[in-house]
Amino acid sequence: MKRNAKLQAEGPSVFSVDVEDWFHAIPTEPGQNLADWDALPSRVVANFREMLVLFAKRKIRVTCFFLGWIAERHPELVREAAAQGHEIACHGYSHRLVYQMSPEGFLADLRKSKQIIEEIAGTAVLGYRAPAFSVTADTPWFFDALAEAGYKFDASVFPGRRRWGGMEGSDLRPSIVESSGGPIAEFPVTMARIAGRPTCLFGGGYLRLAPYPLIKRMGAQVLREGRPLLFYIHPREIDPGHPRLPMPLVSRFKSYVNLASTRAKLEKILDDFSFTTFGEMIADNKTQRAAATQ
Repeated sequence: MKRNAKLQAEGPSVFSVDVEDWFHAIPTEPGQNLADWDALPSRVVANFREMLVLFAKRKIRVTCFFLGWIAERHPELVREAAAQGHEIACHGYSHRLVYQMSPEGFLADLRKSKQIIEEIAGTAVLGYRAPAFSVTADTPWFFDALAEAGYKFDASVFPGRRRWGGMEGSDLRPSIVESSGGPIAEFPVTMARIAGRPTCLFGGGYLRLAPYPLIKRMGAQVLREGRPLLFYIHPREIDPGHPRLPMPLVSRFKSYVNLASTRAKLEKILDDFSFTTFGEMIADNKTQRAAATQ
């Protein structure tokens, strides 16, 4: 695996949604077995549709990383998102952590979820995000598998410490990864430098915990540095009344802190920043590179 060319990062930000249900919050806790999910009450339909309304009101296109298991059971959500012009991407099928799978098992999960989502959406699925950003230094086959399965971009690398993975010291900027099957555009989780330390403020529990003025100020700083600002959220995070999973105290805090404030924070983000999709950002970079060589 070799990183060579840098992707330029000027212009709009990207807002993305990891389309999964409330019981996918913690992938390693007891009770999160695939066989148990059908017996749990689903809330993803109402929550995701509420998000689509927020995007449509502002005429914003986002990138939707669908869990294959969700797409299979709620194909109408994939179709509605695609019909509204949102980019359709993949979050895997089973929500298993990448580093807990074998290379063969991971490739099978990639192919299965891609096929399911593509057949529903009626369009090619080119982007991937690993559950819990679980690509690590112990998964050197990760990008090779993505290319073999037909993906063109990834948004899985967390360039810092993380409970379920993380690649501390990784490049904070998007780059092109040369895999055995061809190039993959990598968009790492956005980190802002606070007191010199890379810190995530722009998605999940990090976004819910941080005060909005700090998110806005650090987001502007990232853009001034010439890096893209990549936000991510889950449908359950705008639903403070969703059921709670039994889990240790620290996990419970990270999963449920400030849920009541998330929708208002989301609306401020959508109002204060401009957005594109990952695919459009890649296309714009190709156009810029081509123009520079003429």
